[in-house]
Amino acid sequence: MLTVGYDIGSSSIKCAILDCESGNTVAHGSYPAEEMEIHSPRPGWAEQDPEAWWSNVVTLTRRLVREKKIDPALVRAIGISYQMHGLVLVDDRQHVLRPSIIWCDSRAVEIGRKTFERLGEEFCLQHLLNSPGNFTASKLRWVRENEPEIFARVHKSMLPGEFIAMKLTGEISTTVSGLSEGIYWDFGRNAVSRELLEALQLDEGLLPEVRPTFSIQGRLLTSAAEELGLRPGTVVAYRAGDQPNNAFSLNVLNPGEAAATAGTSGVVYGVTDKITYDVKSRVNPFAHVNHTHADPRLGVLLCINGTGILNSWLRKNVAAGLSYADINASAARAGIGSDGLSVIPFGNGAERILENRNMGCQIAGLDFNRHTPSHLFRAAQEGIAFSFKYGMEIMKEMGMEIRMIRAGHANMFLSPLFRQTLANITGAAIELFDTDGAQGAARGAAVGAGVLGTFQDAFRSLKKIAEVRPSLSDLEATRSAYDRWLSLLQRIL
Repeated sequence: MLTVGYDIGSSSIKCAILDCESGNTVAHGSYPAEEMEIHSPRPGWAEQDPEAWWSNVVTLTRRLVREKKIDPALVRAIGISYQMHGLVLVDDRQHVLRPSIIWCDSRAVEIGRKTFERLGEEFCLQHLLNSPGNFTASKLRWVRENEPEIFARVHKSMLPGEFIAMKLTGEISTTVSGLSEGIYWDFGRNAVSRELLEALQLDEGLLPEVRPTFSIQGRLLTSAAEELGLRPGTVVAYRAGDQPNNAFSLNVLNPGEAAATAGTSGVVYGVTDKITYDVKSRVNPFAHVNHTHADPRLGVLLCINGTGILNSWLRKNVAAGLSYADINASAARAGIGSDGLSVIPFGNGAERILENRNMGCQIAGLDFNRHTPSHLFRAAQEGIAFSFKYGMEIMKEMGMEIRMIRAGHANMFLSPLFRQTLANITGAAIELFDTDGAQGAARGAAVGAGVLGTFQDAFRSLKKIAEVRPSLSDLEATRSAYDRWLSLLQRIL
């Protein structure tokens, strides 16, 4: 028996096909080869075409089914992981009304701030666990204010994964985890927050109906099955945002465990059983995939927008055709601290850990007579690791002491320099696993469809491929570089 997992990212679409009996991935791929374009019609805006996501899902699935000779009759279930906090709007014919306002778009920051003031700090933090900030609910209000003709035609407001599920099944639904990431969920009352909707003047009917994360959420339409090369009626049995799903893919489900990613954005996601929050909403608790009202599981999300996208920008604009492996090798030729060069990596929209400031990327200490591309590449990777450390200090203030981080062997974690710097500056050991979001979605689908009965069954075959521990000989130099970086950040702020 097989399951299919999709990871709907802002850089690419990934797909994994899992053999549930062996736990092995029998097919895996991504599309397109180059990062998908993010449109920025105005400074601070970020949009993508949802239909392009679907087109890429179709292209990739058909290719894998054909190349790996997958028998569609063996595919029992489909799972979906997706970029969080995006807004997709459709009319009553399920037609997309405008480009998706995606996670790193910062146009709704002021709306979130005003809503926070209107509802009050005490209500927002005790019930929503966050400021409304720049999350999905605020983005929907932005459309209401600025594009009334479009808003008047909205039938449903969705997250990116809900859109893909709709294309697969024709049904529109969500989860408690999804509603919480949009800041719609009241954790105290275990229901959609009517106070938030009233403050934003939004109708609850715009939101999809709620279904369990691990459950039958629809069946594959004949038309969609023909496009994909799969069997009509195949169930969609799991859906989660990319960070809860990444944690799930690494078997991070219990209090004290943490997962990390460093793709376009960078994330540390720690699980707690406490209903908790940061008073400044610099890190954000959401319902984890296994959260229930009776047995809470929150994922506390530290997000850095400017992570892999900084590395990507350097490759496209500075690296003269070098691959990421070449950049990593070049960066390693510079010493710890990059000979006084520092990079503040916040150049991809408003940053939550900076209280929604959009400050742009900063390069400081550049000496034209001393520094080379190797110094710049290293300073960028150190700056990304240092931003993780800065955010983890906020999590520590909330009582979360992270000593072990699990991550997939992908993106920035492919760089020995990055992962060693992160271990050195945080003091946490890093475990690397041969998995990714698409594989996690396939495992989630197997649980949701009952093909695998327990989480333990789903992760029996998960393989740890490496472990990185802090290097005692490098701690002093790394700390010195971080102190210089932190001093620069504090001056800018």
